[in-house]
Amino acid sequence: MAAKRSERDCMVKVNKMWCLVVMCTVLCICSSVWAKWKPADGPLMTRWAKDVSPSNAHPEYPRPQMVRKDWLNLNGLWEYAITAKDEEQPKKFDGRILVPYPVESALSGVMKPVGEKKRLWYRRTFKVPGKWKGQRVLLHFGAVDWDTTVWVNGKEAGKHRGGYDAFTFDITDALKKSGSQEIVLSVWDPTNAGNQPRGKQVKKPGGIMYTAVTGIWQTVWLEPVPQTYIAALKIVPDVDNSTVQITVNTIGNGSQYYINAMRRSGDLWLVSVASPGINTLKIKIPDPKLWSPDSPFLYDFKVKLVKGGKPPRAFDEVTTYLGMRKIEVKKDKAGINRLFLNNKS
Repeated sequence: MAAKRSERDCMVKVNKMWCLVVMCTVLCICSSVWAKWKPADGPLMTRWAKDVSPSNAHPEYPRPQMVRKDWLNLNGLWEYAITAKDEEQPKKFDGRILVPYPVESALSGVMKPVGEKKRLWYRRTFKVPGKWKGQRVLLHFGAVDWDTTVWVNGKEAGKHRGGYDAFTFDITDALKKSGSQEIVLSVWDPTNAGNQPRGKQVKKPGGIMYTAVTGIWQTVWLEPVPQTYIAALKIVPDVDNSTVQITVNTIGNGSQYYINAMRRSGDLWLVSVASPGINTLKIKIPDPKLWSPDSPFLYDFKVKLVKGGKPPRAFDEVTTYLGMRKIEVKKDKAGINRLFLNNKS
């Protein structure tokens, strides 16, 4: 018995030692990666800048108007390179950049200008979670300034022009069956040398003009969706009739699916169902609580794509919100045009 106990104690000590070795290795790897990144010495650093790190770069879900449970945040350290505008994808990158901070910013860790004669490149790898098997995989960009081309595993996923709007590519067919996947971005931004919308960004900031913003400056993330899924919602409140109209845009074959919209009322969800293939429905909201600056109340909703059966099965589901409010311009009692909120000047 003593020998067995001694053997067991020895094994416990060995296991603890291996756990300690693994933990130390992970910490060393993380520390070495983090040690290579730090904010650049910017002239307008706030007291919060010291709290930014590769592990907490905008970790929150980026699309509160249409939330799904499963997603993968791709913010963090990417490789970057700045090349001549017409050069091919570089074989070697210049260093690490913290996404989603633009390359000219201090928090990117780079703080270098790019300009219209150069091109900014990004690269990173990721793994698709095993539980996403059999689903479509969407690659979302909150915003990239300005002209962007995206490759996944060497295949072009798409192009986008626009510095302020979100865009999405379905990258399912470019993914490998397993293992590490690669994303590469090419970004060109002429700043004030072009005629694209740019706000106050200029190459030589001063006065009321700002430093240029080039590259990724909003969250990058992955999301699994079914073969037919909810792509967008249009929500229109009707205060006068105490209703809300929800239009659901889908991608895929939506003709077999019902749309369910469920509103939280206390602890209950009130269900409204449309016929298969119909993408618009109206929901009655008795005695609606109106939105205003003094009372900015929001209703929570769930919207589902449901297929018939016993019981019916939800194939896609998103949560969203709305404010019951009416905004218009009309004449007051004196005949002067006024802005009205909820029928009040």
